[in-house]
Amino acid sequence: MEHAPYHYAVVGRAIALIDAHRGQPLSLADLATALDMSPAHVQRVFSTWVGISPKRYQQFLALDHARDLLRDNFTTLDTTHAVGLSGSSRLHDLFLRWEAMTPGDYARQGAGLTIRWGCFSSPFGEVLSMATDRGLCGLAFSGESGRDAAMADLQGRWPRADFVSDPAAIADWTEAALSGVGEARLHMIGTPLQIQVWEALLRIPSGHVTTYSEIARSIGSARAVRAVGTAVGRNPVSLLIPCHRALRKSGALGGYHWGLPIKRVLLAEETARRIAGTDMDRRNIA
Repeated sequence: MEHAPYHYAVVGRAIALIDAHRGQPLSLADLATALDMSPAHVQRVFSTWVGISPKRYQQFLALDHARDLLRDNFTTLDTTHAVGLSGSSRLHDLFLRWEAMTPGDYARQGAGLTIRWGCFSSPFGEVLSMATDRGLCGLAFSGESGRDAAMADLQGRWPRADFVSDPAAIADWTEAALSGVGEARLHMIGTPLQIQVWEALLRIPSGHVTTYSEIARSIGSARAVRAVGTAVGRNPVSLLIPCHRALRKSGALGGYHWGLPIKRVLLAEETARRIAGTDMDRRNIA
């Protein structure tokens, strides 16, 4: 299904209104009134994108939802699955190509790289997207942090790169990342440990979660939980590399670089898709 910017805006506003109620029931009629739309139209657009009705979705935004996920949908990460990096995500029909920059590229801090950027609409607010000629290298929820802060964050990872505003050049990869339809490419820069952690995150299925300690165990560094947590937080590509699926052992959300409200919404949306049986991701990573 194609997701027009209009649909992104409707769903994004609806999610924000539901989230603002902090678990208090919000009827379809009241939601439609707040959106200045008919109840039938809101129900249709929301259910098409999320997979279930706004009423059903609300239960997944409960503050204790993360603990329920950890109890019922915890997943282990076998190191033997590292080859091929096959897995499942919230994206339902996406071919994702992954490439890590060389240690030399990392040491040069982006010198010689041209990084194009643009701002795009999503159901989770404005997204700041960045890409080299080889693929997306940054995807930030700028609607939550603010565009200037998100820009400074991503630019700071490649301080010697040249940044050019050119949303048209990266629109196809960005739209594929947001809609889950088509091909998206990633061009990642990080330390060897960060790359290992991000690879592990790619193996967490949609609608499931794991813990920081489980990620540490899976990459052979069981005692490096704190370092793993730092690496999770340094993930520059939100959504595609699902750092929102990493929780503390207690079931607490832990941190999220792009804001805890976004983390709760992403977990709720993925659970809704899994429950509805609409998460038909067939992602391959090469």
